[in-house]
Amino acid sequence: MAKYRMVRTDFWKNPIVSEEMTPEDKYFYLYLLTNPHTTQIGIYKITKKQMAFDLGYSIESVHSLMERFIEHHKVIRYNPETRELAIKNWGKNNLHKGGKPVMDCIFSELKDVEDPSLIQYVSESILKEDIRNLYQSFCEQERVVIAKENRDQDENDPYIDTECEELDDTFMHRYTRRGQKEKENEKEKQKQQKDFNPKIESNPDIENPINQKTEDVKEIVEFWDNNGFGFTNVNAKQQLLSWLDDSSFLQPKDVILKAMNIACANNKRRLNYVVGILKNWENESLLTVEEIDSYYENQKPVPKNRQLTESYPGGRDIPSGFELDFTAGED
Repeated sequence: MAKYRMVRTDFWKNPIVSEEMTPEDKYFYLYLLTNPHTTQIGIYKITKKQMAFDLGYSIESVHSLMERFIEHHKVIRYNPETRELAIKNWGKNNLHKGGKPVMDCIFSELKDVEDPSLIQYVSESILKEDIRNLYQSFCEQERVVIAKENRDQDENDPYIDTECEELDDTFMHRYTRRGQKEKENEKEKQKQQKDFNPKIESNPDIENPINQKTEDVKEIVEFWDNNGFGFTNVNAKQQLLSWLDDSSFLQPKDVILKAMNIACANNKRRLNYVVGILKNWENESLLTVEEIDSYYENQKPVPKNRQLTESYPGGRDIPSGFELDFTAGED
């Protein structure tokens, strides 16, 4: 039985398509919407090698196009581990009708999706409520399973404190109230600064701490979104951002980014893992990136020959089992 995919005529009226996309981009986008691997749910498995074969492109060209569609146009997501691709506006353009046959098909295909964050990503553009709720139900089920697996893994992980648990909603409420109060205080400080020095706003050479904080927040959020921590996990992002204000670090933004880099290197892109690292550093009074780097540098084992040279300069206090010949070179 032949499969059909619908491309609406207003595809060509989309400002992203008409103004930002090159002819090659448009061709690639139409391929992503209509190729034989597409599904009813807007999430499907496909390899870059298959794309290159179908389009007659090189692997390098496909990789470049994928990066452009993910980072610049922001209309798709791709999980390189599961080889799953999700189209952002699929639900908006294709999932208008419900009914049992359609819902059964969607349910069957959602069960096969390995990356639940892609389900959440597509669901945000679905206008029909019953279909959107079906997508959301799979997200909730996956969160429960993943949370349990993460707790089991972290019990044996030496990098984080085993007592560190995922932060709960009560923390989120406290953070929200505190954030509102901080915003009021910042507004008051801005007003006082303007009253004290009305030229501060017009002088670009004067550093504005509020603007700096905004840049720090932006940098952390972008790193979170672009490195697989969970694009739609807003609560986790806000909990992590609270470390900018509520920690003893002297360089909070840089330290947070370092902890996130470590989480990526260990393939544990989760809030509780990052927070566990930050808590350990605070407990060790490692308050700057330099102190952290120095601490881990000192943990590296020293080669035996270097230990001997440093511990027993000139051959003094040589432990039993070692003999040094000081007569070499004498007449």
